[in-house]
Amino acid sequence: MTPRDTPDPLPGISLDIESAFLRGLPLEFESIEPTRVVGSMQLGPDQHTPWGVVHGGAYTTAIESIASVGASAAVLNRGQFAVGVNNNTDFLRPLVAGKVLVVAEPVQQGATQQLWQVAITRADDGKLVARGQVRLQNVPLPGRPAGATQA
Repeated sequence: MTPRDTPDPLPGISLDIESAFLRGLPLEFESIEPTRVVGSMQLGPDQHTPWGVVHGGAYTTAIESIASVGASAAVLNRGQFAVGVNNNTDFLRPLVAGKVLVVAEPVQQGATQQLWQVAITRADDGKLVARGQVRLQNVPLPGRPAGATQA
């Protein structure tokens, strides 16, 4: 996951610091807003199944990641971030290699939970490759009481 030129909307949570798990996912954020997140991935052999197509786990991880970033941006001013509690991903067509766009938008943003929908489309023709829906719980940032506002 790399942030490109987007300013870090989540102080104290750098998108440059990622786990070994996320380093295998070439997700780049184009824009991060509380009501829309756009990213892209260049997929290929590093994300393949033994049968030579992109593994569905790459899509599931991208969907969870991009929804979590958007949902967290939406509640940051309340001293919260969002964690996924349910992820439903549909895989619609196989992909061997290529650039995909990942776009997330909220369906519902409540006081305690949010629901986000995510579409992954091929960059060359706009065809839908996968889609997902993520329910997230709004929780206090570590070391901050719930409801604390950001200065």
